[in-house]
Amino acid sequence: MRRLLTVLAAAVPLAAAVYLPTASAQPQSTNSYAQQCRSVSVKAPVGTKVETVTAAAHAAGTVDVPPVTPLPEQHIGDVPAFCDLTVTLTHPGRGDHAKVRVWLPLNTWNGRLQTLGGQAYAAGDYGAGLAAAVKNGYAAATTDAGVSTYIDTDWALNSTGQVDTTLLKNFASRSEHEAAVVAKEVIDGFYGKPASYAYFNGCSTGGRQGYMEAQRHPDDYDGILANAPAINWDEFEVATLWPQVVMNNEKTYPTDCEFAAFTNAAVKICDSLDGVKDGLVDDPQRCGFDPRRLIGTKVDCKGAELTITASDAAVVRKIWDGPRTASGKQLWSGVPVGADLSALAGITPPDADGNVAGAPFPVPAAWVTQWVAKDPSLDLSKITYSRFTRLFQQSEAEYDKVIGTDDPDLSAFRNSGGKLLTWHGRADQYIPTQGTVQYRRQVERELGGAQRVDDFYRLFLAPGTPHCGLNQGHGTTDDLGALTAWVEHGKAPKTLPATLINADGRQVTRNLCRYPSISHYTGQGDAHAGSSFRCVFPSRH
Repeated sequence: MRRLLTVLAAAVPLAAAVYLPTASAQPQSTNSYAQQCRSVSVKAPVGTKVETVTAAAHAAGTVDVPPVTPLPEQHIGDVPAFCDLTVTLTHPGRGDHAKVRVWLPLNTWNGRLQTLGGQAYAAGDYGAGLAAAVKNGYAAATTDAGVSTYIDTDWALNSTGQVDTTLLKNFASRSEHEAAVVAKEVIDGFYGKPASYAYFNGCSTGGRQGYMEAQRHPDDYDGILANAPAINWDEFEVATLWPQVVMNNEKTYPTDCEFAAFTNAAVKICDSLDGVKDGLVDDPQRCGFDPRRLIGTKVDCKGAELTITASDAAVVRKIWDGPRTASGKQLWSGVPVGADLSALAGITPPDADGNVAGAPFPVPAAWVTQWVAKDPSLDLSKITYSRFTRLFQQSEAEYDKVIGTDDPDLSAFRNSGGKLLTWHGRADQYIPTQGTVQYRRQVERELGGAQRVDDFYRLFLAPGTPHCGLNQGHGTTDDLGALTAWVEHGKAPKTLPATLINADGRQVTRNLCRYPSISHYTGQGDAHAGSSFRCVFPSRH
């Protein structure tokens, strides 16, 4: 649970709009916008019915976001006065109730819409992301898609034990489009004019939502910021259960300390692939470190001395390699070299006899038990390699067209003038970076090559960066600023300037390179300064 809280807290945006945050100051009642807030009418998007519309005006102050498992409460200060409008939609005959929330700055609107995506199994933002957007002048929107929280998946199966296809469709694609329609209408009615530009902003589940919008609703947004995207959902969600399957079948459960020893050794060996030792592995795919090199190594773990075994090395080798069939066919990419192995290969604390067991990460565990096996009581520790392959293939067959989010035909989004910007951490411990790279390659094949795709879709890979890490303690970058400059002024980002945190915990600067180029040391200058590096194609350094 601690790991899940950490990754959710690191994501931008945070998650879904169900609860009503309150401002610490009293609501304004005399401002003309506040009066308008109570009278905005909403037309139902096609296929929906508006159940309720509620509105409240909030004075400038602190927004208090209530705790939502597993996250604690949050308090966002210095938020300007805004109107909080919530529209509840239903699809007649389906019994769902999806909320769309729109926060409208009363006096500080910059003329733009920013819609916030979700995280894990939450479809949208609970208030922290909305408040941040309003502080920056945006009218902000989000949706809960009629589902619940980050890890509460009770909505997956209906009373007969079958998948609730209405809620899954909402979560997968439908509600995000309806949120865009509602938000634009509310903005037009509230301000008396439409938003000049509409942006989507999400990471992880939010990143997947952004890609789905580009694929299925290309006219919804002018610009989409979709980071560490959970695309290929039907494949990678099962694949990220692989570390648990490996440990259970090999009956070997390395500790966090032992996993860290393998990661640190690999980073140390592969660090200089970019031309200099700087504490960052720029291209983990080129790192050929063999974990068997650590067999016999002593590891200090909280005062206890552990010895790396051949079994430990075999587990790490399989996790890095990724899931394969019995015949050796690779099903999906493994955890990137340099990423935290213990995130997906978690274990329980030792029992009275010193025994441990696997502790699956809740997101893939829920996907496999609820949606794929349709059996919440399924004992994941008993899954064999062959059963894993069948579950992987079943997930592909049943859900690729529903939530795969991997359609490479972005021609309609390109033709609409939309821009898609993505960064993905090279050390993403939850969503293998290669899935995003693979999708980008598919788009290039579909639309005629890298140069044509770069005209509207650019991907940047961030060395040493964990899941949704930038701007949340693992470095920073002005990704939204780069996107708005591209959309509004035609300034396509050649690089994405960023600060990163290297293996020594030191902050360094880098200009993230546009895929497929990578960063390489020029041969002179400070190894911790971005000015000492240039972007080159992998074969040219």
